[in-house]
Amino acid sequence: MPHLTLEYSANLDHAPVDFHALCQALAQCLIDQHDDGAAVYPIGGVRVRALAATHYCIADGTQEAGFVHGCLKIGAGRSEAVRKATGEALFDVMKKHFAALYAQTGLALSLEIIESNEASSWKHNNLHARFRHLASAS
Repeated sequence: MPHLTLEYSANLDHAPVDFHALCQALAQCLIDQHDDGAAVYPIGGVRVRALAATHYCIADGTQEAGFVHGCLKIGAGRSEAVRKATGEALFDVMKKHFAALYAQTGLALSLEIIESNEASSWKHNNLHARFRHLASAS
């Protein structure tokens, strides 16, 4: 972890929005988070994905509008200050990415952070070891 899922209204697929670039920027934002000089999130756990909601209703459904909602799932144990700094940094990336579209049309942006319960989360992942090996080789 962290895993960030962006759910967005499919009408944004027809807008000038580069979701691939947004996913890349948000992943880098997560990688860049530090607390007392140490990385907050292991690079091998970072996942960012964007999924279009093809069926949706925004507000009363009468206006052309869009939404993007981010849900970041992280492992338990990080301080409130770290969670807040992460949320603010991610949300800043989102707001900057959508600034031009926000100025032109109705757009709802939101983000939440959810802590995962390790007792009910299963993982099988060799990415952490691969990144540690790459780091030690350089």
